[in-house]
Amino acid sequence: MQRKRPKHLNLIEIKQPLPAVVSILHRISGVLLFFPGIPVLLCSLQMALGSPQGYAEFQSFLANPLIKGASMLALWFLLHHFCAGIRHLLLDLHYGVALEQARMSSKLVLVMGIALTLLIGAAIW
Repeated sequence: MQRKRPKHLNLIEIKQPLPAVVSILHRISGVLLFFPGIPVLLCSLQMALGSPQGYAEFQSFLANPLIKGASMLALWFLLHHFCAGIRHLLLDLHYGVALEQARMSSKLVLVMGIALTLLIGAAIW
């Protein structure tokens, strides 16, 4: 008897282990930091450094709670990408490649990313 294999895999329905989720979030955060992150950062710098009026406009723009929330999300992208990047470097050096260590480092990346975001966000907000 031959087993029927699926014609396609629906990756949304498959429950991924936590290290895979952290790895996928690392890739997504990297893409979002590159685009639209870099163009938004450059536009913001141009606005803030262009003139004193531009700086005042930029400050009033950042006072909007919706913009603050979006900047907190971008901050989480950055911090998660940083922490997950350190994790991937350590995995490349063969530290933490055992299953339990990989799961623990994944949890640590998520906790550190959120904790650092809340800590820095509280200081900014």
